[in-house]
Amino acid sequence: MKIIIKDVERITVHVPFTPRCKIWCAREQYQWDISEVLRVTTDVPDLVGYGETMPHYTWGQVTDESIARVKGANAVDFLGDDTLGAGLQMAIYDLVGKAFEVPAYRLFNLPRVRQWCPISWWNVDMSPEDFAAEATEAVARGYTSHKIKGRPWWDIYAQVEAVRDATPDYYHLDIDWNQMLVNASSATPVLQRLDEYPIVDIYESPIPQSDVEGNRLLRSRIARPIAQHFGNPPFPTVVRDEVCDGFVIGGGIGSVLRQGVQAAAFDKPFFLQIVGTGITTALSLQLGAVLSHAQWPAVNCMNIYQEDLLATPLTIKGGYARTPDAPGLGIDVDEEALQRLRMAPPFKHPPLRLLLALVWPDNRKRYYARIEQCWTDALNGNMPIHERGARLEYVDNDGSKDWDELQTRAAKEGPIFSAA
Repeated sequence: MKIIIKDVERITVHVPFTPRCKIWCAREQYQWDISEVLRVTTDVPDLVGYGETMPHYTWGQVTDESIARVKGANAVDFLGDDTLGAGLQMAIYDLVGKAFEVPAYRLFNLPRVRQWCPISWWNVDMSPEDFAAEATEAVARGYTSHKIKGRPWWDIYAQVEAVRDATPDYYHLDIDWNQMLVNASSATPVLQRLDEYPIVDIYESPIPQSDVEGNRLLRSRIARPIAQHFGNPPFPTVVRDEVCDGFVIGGGIGSVLRQGVQAAAFDKPFFLQIVGTGITTALSLQLGAVLSHAQWPAVNCMNIYQEDLLATPLTIKGGYARTPDAPGLGIDVDEEALQRLRMAPPFKHPPLRLLLALVWPDNRKRYYARIEQCWTDALNGNMPIHERGARLEYVDNDGSKDWDELQTRAAKEGPIFSAA
């Protein structure tokens, strides 16, 4: 059976963040509310495939060359082709599944192992109070797992305690540091202390993943598992040297399937991390249905948006999302939302002019003009790590000369120190 692709339409939409997420994503994820939806049509009336690319956070852009390559061709010939880019590849799986009247997971050549896939709420770093509010909402919406960003410029213990106090005993946290605990010696006391909180489950990339000896040593000192992004260090090194307990796996469908099978061969669980609205989450559920070791809750970030772009929401209960059984991705895309949220070019927000203050209870402060400056300080080991009472705050632009001068200084020099 041939499924001839007639046309590929790009629809760029602005999908607003929820109010709390808008506040905290403004520092570094401020482009994530832009999504490119691909609508692929065929020579068969009403046979349409949908996919989604996060243009400012994706494993693969959809290029004009990719679109030209698939037009007039048989969609089946492109299954497993990661070179197409995220949204186009996704749309082709949706299309082929619909043509053969099977869910997308039937096209992955692996047996189904689950109908309900573990799924996680997700947030970038925010105040303890906002983390607690997010967790309360997560529980109300059927989640039992929450992945948060651990950042040295916060009191991580206060954040964990706030979530613990706002949620039932079955709720748990996974904490991702993006390597900001620097080395095993600085990470050990932090993680050992966090081990004492039953709500904490998994630590992701606490120190540089390339530090094989350091990660092996750290694993021997703590009680919780360590997750690393698949591929760094190389998979044989991870297995031989026992570098981590499991993985974060994302990317193109072909790559995800290969890595998922490799992880399973060595009994390593993993997070599926494929970020987007409900469209992308539906693909993640199709993959989770057949990947036996996608046992850690998937991270899709769907919860940060006010809308999921779906006509009928995905079903989430008890920390699990049901894999749709309808053909293709198993979803109906909300066409009305696509038109209402459609965005005019250029498909990019201008950067905000920010002034951030890292504040301690004794009123010591460090000022930064960009979150990237905080990252640099942390990764270079130049920042106190999770001191009690530490908070990152926005310094409101009051239009004054003082604000302008401090922000300009921080942008050029950063960080700017202020003693207690």
